[in-house]
Amino acid sequence: MPYELPEEALSETFLAASGPGGQNVNKVATACQLRCDVFALGLPVDVYQRLKTLAGSKLTNEGEIVITARSHRTQEANRIEARQRLTELIERAFVRQPKRKPTKPSRAAKARRVDAKKSRSAVKQGRGKVRLD
Repeated sequence: MPYELPEEALSETFLAASGPGGQNVNKVATACQLRCDVFALGLPVDVYQRLKTLAGSKLTNEGEIVITARSHRTQEANRIEARQRLTELIERAFVRQPKRKPTKPSRAAKARRVDAKKSRSAVKQGRGKVRLD
């Protein structure tokens, strides 16, 4: 089930973009900068913490996620891409990683490791200088 972005949490501005578009790029503001107020989303605390980690430098000190899409030639295509990227980011924050269960090596595995160390040690001991007694 895809996450629905509330419109009141979003604001868009259009900027002059670099990239494809030829001379059109100098005349038309096609890049879309999407800002999303994270607090207006009403996310649970654990999801918010994961979103903070996933967003990284895209998250401002004011609690806004800023996504800039400029890979397409039209405003609408960049707008759709920015919204998709934001939705995917939020959906990834909802995925809880399974808790890691710490394990210990078995007694037999410890014994095998010690035996292997002893045999390597014996091989290396045999590499010393040859003495003629």
